[in-house]
Amino acid sequence: EVQVVESGGGFVQPGGSLRLSCAASGFTFDDYAIGWFRQAPGKEREGVSCISNSDGSTYYADSVKGRFTISTDNAKNTVYLQMNSLKPEDTAVYYCAAGVSVVVPYYEYEYDYWGQGTQVTVSS
Repeated sequence: EVQVVESGGGFVQPGGSLRLSCAASGFTFDDYAIGWFRQAPGKEREGVSCISNSDGSTYYADSVKGRFTISTDNAKNTVYLQMNSLKPEDTAVYYCAAGVSVVVPYYEYEYDYWGQGTQVTVSS
């Protein structure tokens, strides 16, 4: 059974940090790209970051470059998203997704498996 499970969301003040985790099982992890998306209330889901487990290449949306870092632990089949210098506009439900043939990392339809999401709230 394929599972993609996010964790690590929560409430943080502006300027704070959170680390999200995405634990995957049920497929060959090394063959997939793992992406992070987010959806704020009233807005469309947007691609935040992506990492290819086959070659290590990464993608970041302009809005998070220099603040977010994506990494992978292949031994644990887990991808992390370290989020620093958080802003209120980062508030959203964050989703993890896995895709075997991802060409455009921010295009959600290229991903095959999705998690249920984890809430991140940045507020003073």
